[in-house]
Amino acid sequence: MPPEFHLFANGPRPVAPFSHAVETDGWVILTGQMPTDPNAPDAPLPDGVTAQTARVMENLALILAELDMDLSHVVQCRCFLTEFDRDYAAFNECYQSYFPADRRPARTTVGVTALAVGALVEIDCIARRT
Repeated sequence: MPPEFHLFANGPRPVAPFSHAVETDGWVILTGQMPTDPNAPDAPLPDGVTAQTARVMENLALILAELDMDLSHVVQCRCFLTEFDRDYAAFNECYQSYFPADRRPARTTVGVTALAVGALVEIDCIARRT
Protein backbone atom coordinates (compact mmCIF):
# COMPACT_ATOMS: atom_id res chain seq x y z
CA MET A 1 0.00 0.00 0.00
CA PRO A 2 1.56 3.36 -1.00
CA PRO A 3 1.97 6.16 1.55
CA GLU A 4 -0.90 8.61 2.03
CA PHE A 5 0.02 12.29 2.21
CA HIS A 6 -2.34 14.39 4.34
CA LEU A 7 -2.80 18.15 4.28
CA PHE A 8 -5.84 19.34 6.24
CA ALA A 9 -7.76 22.56 5.65
CA ASN A 10 -8.43 22.80 9.41
CA GLY A 11 -4.79 22.21 10.31
CA PRO A 12 -2.20 24.87 11.07
CA ARG A 13 -1.03 26.70 7.97
CA PRO A 14 2.24 25.08 6.85
CA VAL A 15 5.29 27.32 7.27
CA ALA A 16 7.16 25.38 4.56
CA PRO A 17 6.34 22.93 1.74
CA PHE A 18 5.21 19.80 3.61
CA SER A 19 2.25 17.58 4.42
CA HIS A 20 0.76 17.68 7.91
CA ALA A 21 1.20 13.91 8.10
CA VAL A 22 2.21 10.90 6.04
CA GLU A 23 0.73 7.48 6.72
CA THR A 24 2.00 4.09 5.68
CA ASP A 25 1.24 0.60 7.00
CA GLY A 26 -0.50 1.96 10.11
CA TRP A 27 2.34 4.33 10.99
CA VAL A 28 1.60 8.05 10.95
CA ILE A 29 4.46 10.53 10.87
CA LEU A 30 3.46 14.07 11.81
CA THR A 31 5.44 17.05 10.63
CA GLY A 32 6.90 19.21 13.37
CA GLN A 33 4.28 21.62 14.61
CA MET A 34 4.88 25.23 15.48
CA PRO A 35 3.07 27.27 18.14
CA THR A 36 0.91 29.03 15.57
CA ASP A 37 -2.84 29.42 15.95
CA PRO A 38 -4.67 27.50 13.18
CA ASN A 39 -7.53 30.02 13.40
CA ALA A 40 -5.25 33.07 13.23
CA PRO A 41 -2.03 31.99 11.51
CA ASP A 42 -0.63 35.53 11.34
CA ALA A 43 -1.23 36.28 15.03
CA PRO A 44 1.81 36.70 17.28
CA LEU A 45 3.09 33.50 18.88
CA PRO A 46 2.09 32.84 22.50
CA ASP A 47 4.47 34.30 25.08
CA GLY A 48 6.90 31.90 26.73
CA VAL A 49 7.80 28.27 26.35
CA THR A 50 4.89 26.94 28.41
CA ALA A 51 2.25 28.64 26.26
CA GLN A 52 4.11 27.71 23.08
CA THR A 53 4.43 24.07 24.17
CA ALA A 54 0.71 23.90 24.89
CA ARG A 55 -0.11 25.36 21.46
CA VAL A 56 2.23 22.89 19.73
CA MET A 57 0.66 19.95 21.59
CA GLU A 58 -2.82 21.21 20.66
CA ASN A 59 -1.73 21.45 17.02
CA LEU A 60 -0.42 17.87 17.10
CA ALA A 61 -3.71 16.75 18.67
CA LEU A 62 -5.63 18.61 15.95
CA ILE A 63 -3.75 16.80 13.18
CA LEU A 64 -4.23 13.45 14.93
CA ALA A 65 -7.97 14.15 15.30
CA GLU A 66 -8.20 14.74 11.54
CA LEU A 67 -6.90 11.16 11.22
CA ASP A 68 -9.36 9.79 13.83
CA MET A 69 -6.51 9.39 16.30
CA ASP A 70 -5.37 11.12 19.49
CA LEU A 71 -2.25 11.57 21.59
CA SER A 72 -2.64 8.06 23.02
CA HIS A 73 -1.51 6.77 19.60
CA VAL A 74 1.83 8.62 19.80
CA VAL A 75 4.82 6.33 20.27
CA GLN A 76 7.69 8.78 19.75
CA CYS A 77 8.29 12.55 19.85
CA ARG A 78 11.20 14.70 18.82
CA CYS A 79 11.28 18.05 20.55
CA PHE A 80 13.35 21.09 19.65
CA LEU A 81 14.05 24.01 21.98
CA THR A 82 15.87 27.22 21.08
CA GLU A 83 16.64 28.07 24.73
CA PHE A 84 17.38 24.59 26.06
CA ASP A 85 18.97 25.44 29.40
CA ARG A 86 16.46 28.15 30.23
CA ASP A 87 13.28 26.37 29.05
CA TYR A 88 13.84 22.63 29.54
CA ALA A 89 12.17 22.33 32.97
CA ALA A 90 9.13 24.44 32.04
CA PHE A 91 8.83 22.59 28.73
CA ASN A 92 8.85 19.21 30.53
CA GLU A 93 6.20 20.35 33.03
CA CYS A 94 3.80 21.30 30.24
CA TYR A 95 4.66 18.42 27.90
CA GLN A 96 4.11 15.70 30.49
CA SER A 97 0.59 16.95 31.23
CA TYR A 98 -0.51 15.65 27.81
CA PHE A 99 0.36 12.00 28.52
CA PRO A 100 -0.48 9.61 31.35
CA ALA A 101 2.61 8.75 33.42
CA ASP A 102 2.40 5.10 32.30
CA ARG A 103 2.01 5.90 28.56
CA ARG A 104 4.63 8.50 27.74
CA PRO A 105 6.09 8.19 24.25
CA ALA A 106 9.77 7.65 23.62
CA ARG A 107 11.32 11.08 23.25
CA THR A 108 14.37 13.00 22.13
CA THR A 109 14.81 16.67 23.00
CA VAL A 110 17.42 18.76 21.23
CA GLY A 111 18.64 22.30 21.69
CA VAL A 112 18.76 24.21 18.39
CA THR A 113 19.91 27.66 17.36
CA ALA A 114 16.65 28.72 15.70
CA LEU A 115 13.22 27.50 14.59
CA ALA A 116 10.81 28.69 11.90
CA VAL A 117 8.61 31.70 12.71
CA GLY A 118 10.84 32.56 15.68
CA ALA A 119 9.34 29.78 17.81
CA LEU A 120 10.84 28.59 21.08
CA VAL A 121 9.61 25.01 20.60
CA GLU A 122 8.73 22.56 17.82
CA ILE A 123 7.60 18.96 18.20
CA ASP A 124 7.14 16.22 15.62
CA CYS A 125 5.91 12.74 16.36
CA ILE A 126 5.22 9.24 15.14
CA ALA A 127 1.91 7.57 15.93
CA ARG A 128 0.64 4.04 15.34
CA ARG A 129 -2.88 2.98 14.58
CA THR A 130 -4.09 0.23 16.91
